[in-house]
Amino acid sequence: MVQFRAVSAALVASLGLMLVDAPVAMAQQPASGDQASASISASTPKQVAKAQRKAARKARREKKNAELKALEKNGYRESGNQDNYPQNLMDAERKAAASKQAAPASASGQ
Repeated sequence: MVQFRAVSAALVASLGLMLVDAPVAMAQQPASGDQASASISASTPKQVAKAQRKAARKARREKKNAELKALEKNGYRESGNQDNYPQNLMDAERKAAASKQAAPASASGQ
């Protein structure tokens, strides 16, 4: 029984040493360093499209928020009294357009 344990322990130890010395081969790693940097920096078309959609969504959100800020600056309150809803919005849009036209004129006059 002692001899069996010694043989099995020796077998496990030698197997462990063989695995430690064996070269590690992974399918994800390219053979050369140049290919490694190229594959990490390269994006798939799906990733590129996703990034473009995200950028477009962000730009639309920024534009919408800027328009809403301009309307709020000119008197429109979306949580305010909604009895005169379309008229309040149109008045704020008119004021925003007038102030936008006045801003370039005052900037060019300086």
